[in-house]
Amino acid sequence: MKEDKSRFIDELKKAWRDERSSALTYAAAGQREKDPKRRDIFLRMAAEEEKHARRWEERLAELDAAPGEYVETATEKKRRDSLVSRGAEAIVRTMETAEGGADQTYETLAALAPTEEDRKAFRDAGINERAHDRVLKDMGAVPEYPLGRLERILGKERHARAGGWIGQAIYGINDGLGAAFGVVSGVAGATHTNSSFVLLSGFASMIASALSMGSGAYLATKSEKEVSESEMSRESKEIAEHPEEEQEELSLFYQLKGFTPEEANAMAAKMAQNPQEMLRTLAHEELGLSERAFPNPWTAALSASASTAIGAAIPVLPYLFLGGLTALITSFAISTAAHFAVGAAKVVVTGRKWWRSGLEMMIIGLGEAAITYGIGLLVAPLVG
Repeated sequence: MKEDKSRFIDELKKAWRDERSSALTYAAAGQREKDPKRRDIFLRMAAEEEKHARRWEERLAELDAAPGEYVETATEKKRRDSLVSRGAEAIVRTMETAEGGADQTYETLAALAPTEEDRKAFRDAGINERAHDRVLKDMGAVPEYPLGRLERILGKERHARAGGWIGQAIYGINDGLGAAFGVVSGVAGATHTNSSFVLLSGFASMIASALSMGSGAYLATKSEKEVSESEMSRESKEIAEHPEEEQEELSLFYQLKGFTPEEANAMAAKMAQNPQEMLRTLAHEELGLSERAFPNPWTAALSASASTAIGAAIPVLPYLFLGGLTALITSFAISTAAHFAVGAAKVVVTGRKWWRSGLEMMIIGLGEAAITYGIGLLVAPLVG
């Protein structure tokens, strides 16, 4: 217990020094910055860091471990002056890393904290550091501010089109087709195209692949949804407990979008009158979340299972109606064509040229079939 308290005090002193250092850096950046919007943001963030530092100083005093006066070493001052002299972009990049490190420090402190009040204080501080990190990322578009933000928005839109059930279905068909084609080719090589064995193994592969993909998609999507809902709940609690701080954060985000401080403050104040709308906006700006984007685990599971089963059925179907070498050749032909079609369909997700994507997928499928068929021939004496 004594060791935990000692470590807690050491970590708290580290957090205090880091907050003091960050406050000085932001303040120096604000004094040097010529752009009024960015200058105001730097100075506000300096005030936030200073507030955290005072809070930790008071807590250390309560623990009879008062840190005393903060004294910046000559090396630290030289490093800070050098950073500030390189301009806003260098400051943003450096402080992004610092804010990420501070978030980790507060997670450690929350785990070591002796009281629930302390844990809450560190969780709140961690949320603020993540908000600062988000603000800095949005400031990363300087100096070409409008162009940089437009490129980021367009980039996000292109990324958004890559998701959804269509993309999941394409990849599910691809996985099922590849797995079953390999199994069918290998078993055909090992059993000299014995249709019964190939049919049994093919359908077993289809069912196993579909269930595996479906359960995996369900669990992954459910976890993602739970994490998102937890973050939304935490943000809602922050709005209820610290409405002024959350309104301040929202104002900063609006300023980064190009509004004047007066316009941003007015918009944030208006938004604060509707807590639910404020929650949605802050969750999007601060955490990159949207309630409307929460995935449905059952939709993901059904999409993954069905698409994987469809893909896996393709190489097996000829063995329902044909036998021997004829079934193998037919399975090979339609599976090759299916690989090309699936590869071409991937342009919906990847944006590549359809013929190139299709050809690439077809070559991969043929290589997979050749390898598994060869392995089947090698093990044929063992099962013959």
